[in-house]
Amino acid sequence: MLVRSPDAGAYRMMGREKMKAARQQAIVNLLIQYKSLTTEALAAQLHVSKETIRRDLSELQIQGKVLRNHGRAKYIHRENQDCGDPFHMRLKSHFAHKADIAREALAWIDAGMVIALDASSTCWYLARQLPDIDLQVFTNSHPICLELGKREQIQLISSGGKLERKYGCYVNPSLISQLKSLEIDLFIFSCEGIDSHGGLWDSNMVNASFKSLLLKYASQSLLLVDKSKFNRSGEARFGHLDEVTHIVSDTKLFNIGS
Repeated sequence: MLVRSPDAGAYRMMGREKMKAARQQAIVNLLIQYKSLTTEALAAQLHVSKETIRRDLSELQIQGKVLRNHGRAKYIHRENQDCGDPFHMRLKSHFAHKADIAREALAWIDAGMVIALDASSTCWYLARQLPDIDLQVFTNSHPICLELGKREQIQLISSGGKLERKYGCYVNPSLISQLKSLEIDLFIFSCEGIDSHGGLWDSNMVNASFKSLLLKYASQSLLLVDKSKFNRSGEARFGHLDEVTHIVSDTKLFNIGS
């Protein structure tokens, strides 16, 4: 008769946890070395299944160590995890161009619409110029809430949640549930950069997650972007130009929305 130690199961579990920790550290090391790798490449390098890699990447993402996007993963360096400029600094950057672009965007907004605005400084310039008409405005921007709170006819809906003061935006883990109860006609937003392949980037995951969801839920979208954003990337990729319905820019090459 085989007598098994009562701790044998615990020892096996500890062994599996050590193996997982070592594998996850190997993933991090590979991503540091190669900057970005696909799930398939990581699975081949470590001789495990793609499903195992996906589980590891999910855990590493929760820990804030990696960023996943369309089957690829990249390591988030500690110094880059909060690298975006504060909202008050973004307000001052290219402010004249942003105000002009925002003024052009007013032509897309009619009474009776439900629109969504992101927490970009360009959308704040738009909010300042919005006429006090029958509108529903959904936003994650604290400064925009303060601005539109002064209007009487605009129905303001805040995403709520935790306020990230640096970026002037709210983070709400129940955002998806909120969006299911809204029928958004037009999502107006900006971005940190557009790369040479048409990828849309933001400087932080906080705003990128909001934009990614709104692009999917809104009937149409309007990207407001000045020429300083072209051929640039950021820390978090949240979409592609193919997903955008209309674009307003100070560069004719990108005035393609119609």
